[in-house]
Amino acid sequence: MKQVLWLGDSLERVREFPTEARRIAGHQLEMVQAGLEPPDWRPMPSVGLGANELRVRTTDAYRVIYVAKFSEAVYVLHAFQKKTRKTTRADIDLARRRFRMLIEERKRR
Repeated sequence: MKQVLWLGDSLERVREFPTEARRIAGHQLEMVQAGLEPPDWRPMPSVGLGANELRVRTTDAYRVIYVAKFSEAVYVLHAFQKKTRKTTRADIDLARRRFRMLIEERKRR
C-alpha cells in the first residue's frame, strides 16, 4: 500500500471533521492507498492533472482533494467542509498551489 503524505494543514483539517466524516474519509483514502477506486469521488482537473476529490457526506458535506498518480504515495492536498453547492475559489486555489509545489518538489528530486 502507498503511504499517505499530508500537505500543508490537510491532516489537521481532516482531524477537525466530525467522527463519522473522519471515518468515511479514512476508509476512502485507505481504498486509494490500496489502488482501488473509492465509492464517491470525482476528478479535479481545475486543481491539476491527476487531482481527485473524495466526497464525504454525513449530515454535512466534506471534501478531501488528493493526488494518487505517483507510485510512492497518495498526497492529500486539502481537506475542508463544503458549505456551498460549488467548491469555493479559495479552496480550489489552495489545492492548486499545493499541487504545483508538489510537482516542483518532485522535479528537484
